[in-house]
Amino acid sequence: MAKGKILVVDDDRLVLATLTHGLAQAGYEVLDADNGDDAILLARQHRPDLALLDIRMEGMSGFDVAGYLRDYLQVPFMFLSAFADEETIAQVKALGALAYLIKPLDIHQIVPAVEAAFANRPRPEAAPPAPTAPAATAVPTTVGADEALAQPVATALGILMHRYSLNRAQALTRLRRLAGEQGLALEDQAERLIEALELLALPGQD
Repeated sequence: MAKGKILVVDDDRLVLATLTHGLAQAGYEVLDADNGDDAILLARQHRPDLALLDIRMEGMSGFDVAGYLRDYLQVPFMFLSAFADEETIAQVKALGALAYLIKPLDIHQIVPAVEAAFANRPRPEAAPPAPTAPAATAVPTTVGADEALAQPVATALGILMHRYSLNRAQALTRLRRLAGEQGLALEDQAERLIEALELLALPGQD
């Protein structure tokens, strides 16, 4: 029986394969993604016990993924990064990561850190079950600056940026156009986009 379910996210395929294999050998069930939007889709579907996140990736960063995991799924996380500047470390602390490991690392260093994270992760008993998607009442009715974007909108933008090589402004323009064509609110169009990709990611949908 697996010790727990871990989501591993890194845009370096070699690092990803090494971590996935090593953690599986250590007795964990491992989910892997090489970008932020796929990571969120996997997290929504499978609800991992812990996430290991690279920080700097195209599209959604590890910080973006961490914020979603914390706010909507209550999944604890730790970071693996080659960067140790003050700004990065400050953001790691602000997000509430269980650990921050500096690359390069080998699996023999990571497994003990993962085991410690499992031992120290918050207990979920006190928290109510998280919905599979953010509740509509939690979504602001207007969209202004980046920080005012509802989380489904921010997630949808990351998906569009990654899959179509768009910058953030282009992705927002496309999402707004789709919402207008469908007669939907921006947040509803974002949720529809996320749900469509979740269906495509299901087994047998290739």
